[in-house]
Amino acid sequence: MERKQNSSHEHTLQEAAMLKTMLLKQSTKSGLNLYDHLTRLLIKVMDEQPQDAVDVIEDISRDLKRALFEDKQSTLRDLPNTTAAELLAEQHLHLFRQPEDSEQEDELEGYPLPNLNEIGFYLEQAGAGLGREEMQMIFLALKQLVESQELLRCRLWGKILGLESNYIVAETESREGEEEEEQISEEKEREAETQEHDENEMDPLPQSKYKPPRVLPKEPVGTGVNKFVYYVCKEPGLPWVKLPSVSPLQIVVARQIPKFFTGKLDSPINSYPPFPGNEANYLRAQIARISATTQVSPQGFFQTVEEESDEEDEETRDSYEVNPYFKCIPAAKMAQSLSNWVHHVKHILPQGRCTWMNMNVEPEDSIDEEEAEEKEEEADEPEHEDGPPLLTSLSQDEDIFSTSPWSSRLSSTRIPQYAISVLHSNLWPGAIAYACEKKFDNIYIGWGLKYVGEGYSPPVPSQPQTEYPSGPEITEALDPTPEEELALKETLEEEQAAQEELDDTDGEDEDDD
Repeated sequence: MERKQNSSHEHTLQEAAMLKTMLLKQSTKSGLNLYDHLTRLLIKVMDEQPQDAVDVIEDISRDLKRALFEDKQSTLRDLPNTTAAELLAEQHLHLFRQPEDSEQEDELEGYPLPNLNEIGFYLEQAGAGLGREEMQMIFLALKQLVESQELLRCRLWGKILGLESNYIVAETESREGEEEEEQISEEKEREAETQEHDENEMDPLPQSKYKPPRVLPKEPVGTGVNKFVYYVCKEPGLPWVKLPSVSPLQIVVARQIPKFFTGKLDSPINSYPPFPGNEANYLRAQIARISATTQVSPQGFFQTVEEESDEEDEETRDSYEVNPYFKCIPAAKMAQSLSNWVHHVKHILPQGRCTWMNMNVEPEDSIDEEEAEEKEEEADEPEHEDGPPLLTSLSQDEDIFSTSPWSSRLSSTRIPQYAISVLHSNLWPGAIAYACEKKFDNIYIGWGLKYVGEGYSPPVPSQPQTEYPSGPEITEALDPTPEEELALKETLEEEQAAQEELDDTDGEDEDDD
């Protein structure tokens, strides 16, 4: 009897030890164990003695766990870095600041900046534009450009998209003194080159008589492809950067290479043929090409300036003026025919200039009389390049891949009485022009690439030819084993012996005869 009691007591102790071991097992999530938690829970109930303890036991348990919770990391978040939107807002902030000394003038007739709010309103009807918010930002940025550079005229040329960032382009007309600065700098560079050449002649060395071909000079600032000065910025509020004037060689090479813009003016242009300049020069060349092709106006709005001048001035003249007797053309009529639109920017010749220049005729100062006579005998007169005159009708433009270079339409077919005429360029996608009574404008929003036709699709490869039919004469045989070679040798020897016996019997029969 005592043994049974002892054994049952030992069994109870073992179970209690196992139970306590289980209660002391720590949790893998919180690191607590149930034994300590129940101990603290009972002590808290005994100390506080709450009413209806069975109903609030879960809340007490949760409060105990929360009090013991210790986070190894701080729950406070680090201050976030300044976002791109905040940086852009800081750049836009100074656009809205009004200078203290500024005097608001009521005279708007001589103001060089057009009303971009009105232009944006018409572009919205045409289904194009940059949005009201961005147009307002650009308007304020152009206002700062006009005030900082003291420009005579400024307008939004458009926006050229890039892979990393875009270019907002402003077309400006500077004062005469500012236009001559670049020409003076070029003349100084030429003088420095001539001085270096003269210094080298003090100690002459054997030189080759070969003379490289002359490089076509740039058109003077204010004429031809360099008639206007262009400024670009990446975002409204960022500083404006003046683009350099374009050279004929840059235009000629730009016609041969399609390149996407990166958004960095100093990035090189890797192409073949090599482009003479960086992305700023390539951007300026593309702007000149797009302007010469897509800058259009209603017929009769402008008229050429007729003045008595020399022949050279007539060749370089590309000016026009507003016709005071212009009668507005109805929008429906302008949308029906391209003959009611004209180009008001001169055509760029294959030479890369708006005015042709004979490169066989060198300046008189650099040619001796003997050399001049020899060149007159040897050199052939090059073919004179001519382009369409100023204010040529769009109906004379050549088709591109059996497609019209322009698409015209009305902004609204529901109420055509109040619609405007819209013109899209198919040669330079992104170039848009609109006309409404005596108001019109041009804008370009695109990648700065010309339409070159549909993408090339290579032909489908032909079906593979069938294999040559296999046969015993072309099938490779396995090498015989030594036993097979020995058997073949014995067979050949037997056949040879039989053939010799047959020959001997034939010989004996002939002797008997």
